[in-house]
This record gives sequence, C-alpha cells and structure tokens, in this order.
Amino acid sequence: MKKLLLLLTFSILISCSTSPLGRKQFAFLPDGQMNQMGIAAFDDMKKNVPIENDAKTNEYVRCIANAITAELTGDFKKQTWEVVVFKDETANAFALPGGKIGVHTGMLKIAKTADQLAAVIGHEVGHVIAKHGNERVSAQFATQSGLALIDVLTSDKDPQTRGLLMGALGLGAQVGVLLPHSRTHETESDKIGLDLMAKAGFDPNQSVTLWENMKKASGGNAPPEFLSTHPSNTTRIKDLKKRMPKALTFQKEAKSAGKHPNCKH
Repeated sequence: MKKLLLLLTFSILISCSTSPLGRKQFAFLPDGQMNQMGIAAFDDMKKNVPIENDAKTNEYVRCIANAITAELTGDFKKQTWEVVVFKDETANAFALPGGKIGVHTGMLKIAKTADQLAAVIGHEVGHVIAKHGNERVSAQFATQSGLALIDVLTSDKDPQTRGLLMGALGLGAQVGVLLPHSRTHETESDKIGLDLMAKAGFDPNQSVTLWENMKKASGGNAPPEFLSTHPSNTTRIKDLKKRMPKALTFQKEAKSAGKHPNCKH
C-alpha cells in the first residue's frame, strides 16, 4: 500500500513542460535543485580527475564554448558558464545544470576542428537547456514506482512466476521506455546543438564529419541501436543532414551579423 501511495504522490507532483523543439516532457525536480546537483557533481569531478593546464588548449576550448553559450536565451544566457578541460583520453564531453561544461582531452582527437568541437559542445549544452537530466530522473522514478506497484499486485503469485514476471517487466521498461527515452534526448540535443553552432557562426556541415569520425573510432563495436541509449552514428548523420538546410540558414544569418568565431588550437 505504501508503494501504491508513493506512485499516486508522484502523479500529483509531476509537472509538465515543453522542450525547445516543442516536445511534451515532464519533470518533478525544481531547476534550483538540478543546478545544485550539477554543480556538486562538477566540483567532485574536478577533485578526482586531473585537469589539463595547457593554456592554449584551455583558451581554444573556452573560445568555442563561449561562442555557443552566447547564443543561449533567458536564464541560461545570464548565468556564468564554467569550462574545464580534463586530462582523460576517452572521447567524451558533457554539460551539467548550473552552467558547467567539461571536455576530455581525448575528445580533441575525434573533434579535430573548432567546428567539430562546436558540434560536440552545442550538443552537450542542448541537453541542459532541454532539461534532459530532470526528465531522466523523472523517468527512472516513474519506472521504479510502476514496478513497485506491480510487485504489490502480484504478491499472491508463487515466487517463481512472480520473479519471471518482474524480470520480464523490468527488461520491458528498460528497452521499451528508458532506452528510447534516452535516444530521444540524444536526437533532440543533436538538433539543438546543430542550431546553436550555426547561430554562433560555425559550419554545421562539420557536425556530420564529427559523427563520421566517431563511427570510424568506434570500429563497429557499438551495441544494436534498440539496446543502446544513443542512436547509431548512421542514424545521427541521417537526422543531421535532414536538418542541415535550416542550420545553414542560421549560419548565413550569423555571418551577416559579423559572427566569425576564430578559435585556434
């Protein structure tokens, strides 16, 4: 009964919103709390992961990040964005609520030009402004609450039947809800990031080159797309090309406005 009440309470607390691309979404944590979580996670990473101190590398990454964040609006534009380059050879980058951007040195080997790195940073910032972190917390909460309710409703079943049912439902939730939800976030951030980099004056065509580089680097070892939290590189490239005409229009407008990012590594 307590688990059922927990689920009902969740239904009452949940709040609806709309993503920058018009998709209906839900989240139940206040933005301030998400910002606190992002800042705490970033501070913890700075304590535990070596930081790249090379001035030229830091200036290069910050130049690109500053050009991207200059295109944000509202509270996201008002806040100060902290950019840190971490000494880590994995090809990774991230942005967190609270105005935090991290780039691994390994990413600089995949994103070989400023335009390509702009696609990466634009994508990661896209996650933040679309509030995907809050959505993921909500999705996890909803899934766990739903399984808890089913657990209560099947309490009279024999242990073996109940275990098989719960296991199947757990896999169903993972493959049918959480993974596609994450892929939706990735696709959405690709589009938001593409628009941001173009509005900043970077070449949006280089986003396609970036994912071609990623595809080569992965060596075909990625899991099947339906069992992955990310779309396949091929799918991403296809989706980016579909949105490219709009992005090129943004870039043309940016160039006309005198936006010519000159970030050199």
